[in-house]
Amino acid sequence: MAEKGSAPLPCQLIWSIIKNMNSAPPTPKGFRDIAPALAKRRREVMGKIADTLEGVEFVPIETPTLEFASTLTGKYGEDERLIYKFKDRGERELAMRYDLTVPLARYVATYNPPFPFRRYQGGQVFRGENPQKGRWREFTQLDFDSVGTSELTEDAKVIAVAIKCFRQIGFEKGVMLINDRKNFADFPPEVTRAIDKLYKIGENGVIDEIVKSGKSEKESTRIVERVKSIKPTQSLLEIFKILKENYNLKDGVDFSFDPTLVRGLDYYTGSIFEMKPSNNPADLTIGSGGRYDNLIGMFSKKNVPAVGFSFGIDRLLEIL
Repeated sequence: MAEKGSAPLPCQLIWSIIKNMNSAPPTPKGFRDIAPALAKRRREVMGKIADTLEGVEFVPIETPTLEFASTLTGKYGEDERLIYKFKDRGERELAMRYDLTVPLARYVATYNPPFPFRRYQGGQVFRGENPQKGRWREFTQLDFDSVGTSELTEDAKVIAVAIKCFRQIGFEKGVMLINDRKNFADFPPEVTRAIDKLYKIGENGVIDEIVKSGKSEKESTRIVERVKSIKPTQSLLEIFKILKENYNLKDGVDFSFDPTLVRGLDYYTGSIFEMKPSNNPADLTIGSGGRYDNLIGMFSKKNVPAVGFSFGIDRLLEIL
């Protein structure tokens, strides 16, 4: 209250004082607190996944939240702009990890574990993107990877184990969509980036995106039709056979070929896959992965094949 004889305080200032008295500081946009009930549920789900992975010979590791910026840059294509980068007091360029795969590649190049090295890791990752439903700037991933073999049996193993994990936590109707990045070897990057948005912006939106890259509308339409008519590669046919014969999984029920699946990250080299809560490809993705045979070699200077999968814990829990 103003003192006797003094001018009254403006309403806006009074409101500001009251607000500051009754509210705590906010979290930065895209970051959040996790309340007890959700924190407990997260722990339960991640525990079930970890138990399943350890039952099939995957072992845990942990890597730092911060890496040198040079470790992360040059690995994610146009998504590199989403990396949180800054300088420390020693003027060193640091970055918060964008995913758990590139840190794994650095780990393998550093310690040279015996192959096949099958590891899993859960942790927070950070991306400076626009927050929206089911998407935060800080979120939790749980990854598992098999490093050191290019055998297609390992691709099938990763896919089958991922499906098993989803079944264990309650996704009885989840379907793994599968494709091969080799199907897009002849497509320029701007076209694959457009195709990757198919279920977000629709077919007409994809055609418009390709037109913006310099193609005619007729040519852009022909490209989309060509993508839709893509058939499984020989590698995929072999993977599908292993999934059915070795893991008793059913085509069209547990997994399905999707010719339009691209996966945006530049490091994928072979099979790519995304888990959907139903057989609708337009559903939100709740986990994804693929083969990346060149990434670790960027650090170790030798060929080290790898294939892996990442669970999006926050989106997964939201759908559950």
